[in-house]
Amino acid sequence: MKCPSRIERYGLIGDMQTSAHVCDDGSIDWLCLPRFDSSAVFAGLLGTHKHGTWQIAPAAPGRSEPGAVAERRYRGDSLVLESIWRMPAGSVRVLDFMPPRDGAPQVIRIVEGLVGEVAMVSAMRPRPGYGSVSPWIHEAGGRMVAEAGADALWLDTCVPQVEKDGVVVSAFTIGAGQSVAFVLSWCPSHAPAPDVPDPEAALADTLAFWQDWTQECAYDGLYREAVVRSSITLKAMTYGPSGGIVAAPTTSLPEEIGGDRNWDYRFTWLRDASTTLAALLGTGYRQEAQAWRRWLLRAVAGDPENLQIMYGITGERDLRERELPWLPGYEGSTPVRVGNGAADQLQLDVYGEVIDTLYLAHQSGVAHCADTAVLHQRLIEHLARRWQEPDEGVWEIRGARRHFVHSKVMAWVAVDRTIRLAEAGALDMDVAPLVELRATIHQEVCDKGFDPVRNTFTQSYGSKELDAATLLIPRTGFLPPDDPRVISTVDAVRRELSTNDGLVYRYRTCGEAAGVDGLTGDEGTFFLCAFWLVDGLALTGRLDEARALFEHLLALRNDLGLLAEEYDPVQQRQLGNFPQAFSHMGLIQSALLLQQMVAQSSRRQGAVAVPTSRSTSRSTRQNATDLTPQHA
Repeated sequence: MKCPSRIERYGLIGDMQTSAHVCDDGSIDWLCLPRFDSSAVFAGLLGTHKHGTWQIAPAAPGRSEPGAVAERRYRGDSLVLESIWRMPAGSVRVLDFMPPRDGAPQVIRIVEGLVGEVAMVSAMRPRPGYGSVSPWIHEAGGRMVAEAGADALWLDTCVPQVEKDGVVVSAFTIGAGQSVAFVLSWCPSHAPAPDVPDPEAALADTLAFWQDWTQECAYDGLYREAVVRSSITLKAMTYGPSGGIVAAPTTSLPEEIGGDRNWDYRFTWLRDASTTLAALLGTGYRQEAQAWRRWLLRAVAGDPENLQIMYGITGERDLRERELPWLPGYEGSTPVRVGNGAADQLQLDVYGEVIDTLYLAHQSGVAHCADTAVLHQRLIEHLARRWQEPDEGVWEIRGARRHFVHSKVMAWVAVDRTIRLAEAGALDMDVAPLVELRATIHQEVCDKGFDPVRNTFTQSYGSKELDAATLLIPRTGFLPPDDPRVISTVDAVRRELSTNDGLVYRYRTCGEAAGVDGLTGDEGTFFLCAFWLVDGLALTGRLDEARALFEHLLALRNDLGLLAEEYDPVQQRQLGNFPQAFSHMGLIQSALLLQQMVAQSSRRQGAVAVPTSRSTSRSTRQNATDLTPQHA
């Protein structure tokens, strides 16, 4: 019985409307159709093969022995996955991809003979409804179709197919120079059968799409391979028809093996989407920002006073959380959840992330939008009334609300960026009260969010806990990087929340006791927080250490360049939903910052150092912000 493999053994393919997870043993163990947030037709990732999977691999029983393990890579700068097996009788390659959609969603798998002859088997076990439904599998017009309720899955190939115990099986031999294609298409069960595609033409079109898209990347620095791969991954998590961006294309991959910190990330968080777009804008992409801005207008509609921190990928508001008890969970990690109760939380930091991205879009040359300007004004007016309230914060705690320092800092960011846009003539607002509000927020955070005894900013007002989110204080421009409070905060986080090799926990959890987040259990280190530490080190003058940590993080990607949400430094494995937009966004932002800091360092060689004021005046904050590509 096949059980889920380690998260890092999976690759991602997708069509900008949904995606599939392909294991290095040739098995697709996660696929939701027709959208990211639809129910899975292959849910083996959260259970066993009985919950749905589709494997194409050599038939020989020794394929897992040394010398027979799959090699894999993406074909160039694309989302076309190549897997190669080298068997005693020959070698074979499988190409897995999903064409950018122009009709029915499709998964195409092309088997190519390279050397000799290899016996192959395709075994597809569809289980719609997150593995809960056994479909009616039958032949129709020479094609195999699996129907269950509203879903129909059509499987086309040139080799014979038989159904046995709910599995569609094809056994065939592939010789050098030969190819066999399998095409899985979804359509509503009541609709006419989808057209039979031309797999080779679809492959050429898919490669051309990604080649054209990646050529727009403006980054050409030392880490281009990693930046391009992360950009492709973020693009793959963008729902093309609406512009909404999912935080991850999976649900319930655990933050602790066997634990219950298992959440559904197949929705659009304002925070995640905003920072993802900031990363894409930093690498030269503009169209995605325009699409997201339209999504934002539709999602928030005329009701910014009831702003949700997350929505469905087309703006849905009802994301009620429920559990799927028939799924045993990834390596026994239960419950498996769909929907997300955090949608009803108050998270004041999202105003800062959204408005910061609108500011960045303006700075990047995205055309002015009068409707967005109206929404922006209403958002800042609402924030001005509520910023002093406690909230659930960036980490979506399920305990009591607190005055989180990061939330207040991002409220300051929202006001600061609004002032800048108004002064630039992009917003018709009176800046005088905003300037006063900005100063008030700044003073309160410095008075109540800083512990003078420990010499560090804390997680919340009056608390002793540390929070990796305070690493963003210099990046946002709230304080200049050379401020002693910034340097000591970076040191405190590094000392108390990081491992010896620089991996960073968000905050300290409490094991069997409920912690500040209201949850029991622990979790891994957070990739995004480690990238924030890279930024903090770079901004505070420790560029060599920052680059060393960044390159260590790159080495923790899987062989395809993908990152989950977290990393277990003890078991040395990835954890959490995969791939994670936050992680890849952090990678891009850090690469851009390192490039800029290296360039600045080179320009300063031989120059006379000019003392930097540590005042919190607007001009000083502007200079600090200019150190980062996010706000350049």
